[in-house]
Amino acid sequence: MTTTTTSDLELFEQLEFRENPLYEKIISDILENQYSIVEDFFSLEEVAELRQSLLTKYEEDNFKKAAIGNRVNETIEKSVRGDFILWMNEANAELLEKHFFAKINSLVDYLNKTCFLGILQKEFHYALYPEGTFYKRHLDTFQNDDRRKLSMVCYLNDEDWKPENGGELVIYKDENGEEKETKIYPFPGRMVIFESQILEHEVKPVKTPRMSITGWLKTR
Repeated sequence: MTTTTTSDLELFEQLEFRENPLYEKIISDILENQYSIVEDFFSLEEVAELRQSLLTKYEEDNFKKAAIGNRVNETIEKSVRGDFILWMNEANAELLEKHFFAKINSLVDYLNKTCFLGILQKEFHYALYPEGTFYKRHLDTFQNDDRRKLSMVCYLNDEDWKPENGGELVIYKDENGEEKETKIYPFPGRMVIFESQILEHEVKPVKTPRMSITGWLKTR
């Protein structure tokens, strides 16, 4: 019978872990800028399938008007935000959504192993902004709940989405005492991930329905 030594276990763990260049870029971006923009996190084919899933559920009238606050204490305020949402349930997810969560879970596992973030929970929802709607400047954390660590937006718009369609995400960041604005256009397949408790942001008015999956990675 063979025995496994501590050095054998360490070697095994090293062999099991493989550095992921994409995830390393995300980590580097967040450390440096507090946000990261990732192109083609989901392929155009995956985006098209998720977009169709969103539209089907929206047409079936499964969405509800988005509210302000967390699920415990929320109010609907049209002057602040105008999107419609549908929460995703990983436990009861269909095959397409399981694939979505598998990619998210892969990133979460990597972040926990390399950065010790302690991400234990996540929540995601489909989001659709009808023409003329927006989401005013805000922070993704609450007075009675500060578990959100990282915010994520995965854009599901059509392949021919143009900047003039509106709906850009604007991130506000303080740099050396001056406020800097970064505009991020919601091109399909693009994912934005940023620090929930630090960066204020808003969604500018849309001129063409804007679709995404939005979520948060949460600590205990």
